[in-house]
Amino acid sequence: MPLTILVADDDLGTRLSIGDYLELCGYSVVSAENGQKALEMVDDYQPHLIVTDITMPLMDGYELVRQVRRQPAFRLLPVIFLTARTNVEERIRGYRLGCDVYLPKPFELEELGAVVRNLLERSQMIESEWRQRVRSNDPEEERTTQPESKPVSTLTLDIELTPREQEVLVVVVEGLSNGQIGDRLHLSPRTIEKHVSSLLRKTETNNRAELVRFALEHHLV
Repeated sequence: MPLTILVADDDLGTRLSIGDYLELCGYSVVSAENGQKALEMVDDYQPHLIVTDITMPLMDGYELVRQVRRQPAFRLLPVIFLTARTNVEERIRGYRLGCDVYLPKPFELEELGAVVRNLLERSQMIESEWRQRVRSNDPEEERTTQPESKPVSTLTLDIELTPREQEVLVVVVEGLSNGQIGDRLHLSPRTIEKHVSSLLRKTETNNRAELVRFALEHHLV
C-alpha cells in the first residue's frame, strides 16, 4: 500500500502540481486548502508525511504543526514547510515547532521529491525499530531475543551521557520540539539546543530522526 502524504496550501495550482508529481512518484496524496481542513484530514487519513504552506486562511501552517505535534501518535510525523516566508526568524520558529525541513518558494519538484523520499525512508526505519523494540519487550519473546541483544547493549557503554542529556534524549524520542522539551524540563530552548547538539555529536548522528533511531537501536532509552 502506498504511503500517504498530506499537502496543505491555499493555492490550487501548487496543490495540484505537488500532488500530481508525488503521485507519479508512487505516493498516495490528499490535499487541503487551509490548516483547519488539513488538521481534520490528519485524523481521517493518518498521513505518513505533511507538506504545508505557512500562510493559509482559517489556520496557518505554524498552528497546524503545533496542533499535530500535540497528538502523541504524530509527534514523529515528518513535516516539510514549503513557503515564501524564509527569513531567519521564520525558519527558527518553524524548527522549534517541530518541522523537519524548510523549503523556500519557488521550489523544484525534484528537490521536494528527494526530501520527501529521504524523510519517509528514515521515519519508516524508526517506526520499524520501534515496533521491534515493543515486540522484544513481550515476555514470550524476551527469552529468545535476549541472547542476541547482549552484543548490542554493550555498544552503549562507549557513549557516556550526562544525566541531563539522558533526560533530554528520552523526551526527544517522544518527538517534542525544543520549545516543548524546554517547557517540560524547565529549561530554555537554547539550553535544549546545546544538549541536542551534544547528543548528535556523541552518537555521531546528523539529525533528530537519526538520533531517535540510534537511541532505539542501542537501547539508550
